Amino acid sequence: MARPFKTQRDPQAVPRRPKTNFTQLPADPNAPPEPTQRLHKLLALAGLGSRRDMELLIASGRVTINGATATVGAGVTQYDLVRLDSRPLKLPFVAELPQVLIYHKPEGEIVSQDDPEGRASVFDKLPKVKNAKWIAIGRLDMNTSGLLIFTTSGELANRFMHPRYEVEREYAVRIFGELTEGQMTQLREGIELDDGPANFDSISAQGGEGANHWYQVILREGRNREVRRLFEAFQLPVSRLMRVRFGPVNLPPRVKRGSMLKLEQKEVVGLLEWADLPVPSAPLRQLTQREKLKATTVFMPKVRKQRVSALDRQPRDAAEGEARPHRGKIDASRNNPAAKKPAPRKSANRRVRQTSDLPPDVQKTSMQKKSDRNRGRG
Repeated sequence: MARPFKTQRDPQAVPRRPKTNFTQLPADPNAPPEPTQRLHKLLALAGLGSRRDMELLIASGRVTINGATATVGAGVTQYDLVRLDSRPLKLPFVAELPQVLIYHKPEGEIVSQDDPEGRASVFDKLPKVKNAKWIAIGRLDMNTSGLLIFTTSGELANRFMHPRYEVEREYAVRIFGELTEGQMTQLREGIELDDGPANFDSISAQGGEGANHWYQVILREGRNREVRRLFEAFQLPVSRLMRVRFGPVNLPPRVKRGSMLKLEQKEVVGLLEWADLPVPSAPLRQLTQREKLKATTVFMPKVRKQRVSALDRQPRDAAEGEARPHRGKIDASRNNPAAKKPAPRKSANRRVRQTSDLPPDVQKTSMQKKSDRNRGRG
């Protein structure tokens, strides 16, 4: 039996869609209202920039909620459609376990994302993180090394840094000279600096060689160059300063200078409990063997290009308008194969190399090889 011919489809025919009959359920007036969250907060958690930048981005009119232009301070639910330059965004409504990274900062790097001088920054080495951004917990000046903590949780970073919590910071200090017992007592009781009184919670001598002596100090403030200024008040310059502990987090000995270590999920949960922050109710994600090995391995970061804030990017229409002539040029080269590869040059008087062109000794060798190949052919 012959197969019937297939009928050709009309390209101009309107496709028929299946009809669905459904009735919309009435809204329950007794149902609790859907919880809303601030739009600028969710945009910042999505890694588009800081909260202040997101407020400016919303004020520029580039963000819409369900087709309407968003306003600063607007709240959204998980059922609202948020777009940036007509591009839909996926916002992190469900709280996830934050990430915490330990970095042994060397001297010569600054803790800032914007530097007009173009110096090396610790943010240039941070690994990429999805739908979030890294926040530095505390700062270290350019000539200070040691423990630096990064996290994707703004609440956790605030719990570490806010002065009202008085989180301890422990430093190892090497000075040129030696403190007397009276000077150490005065540093514990407090001395007057330019921005107010300051003191160490504890200070203990750790020995030294020659004119250099080491001291271990603990304080609960994070003012600019406070440790150095306290020692310089006694005309004792600090030759080396290293932070070894910040709150409950210690700098592990295996994390050498310039290397990083990502905390495990159980350690992050312990930090949230220490900070009295809510722990996400979702169960911890089961890691593969490779992920477990990677999570406990100290790695050396590589310099990479940082993510630009959405406020600094051009709108989508403007960016496409600038790139359009370039793409047209590429399409033209694709349609014209001759534009891709130049035509090979043809020689008019091309001569094939002959055996007679070779030197006499080479001619004899080539003739001997040819006779050997022809030997045995009857």
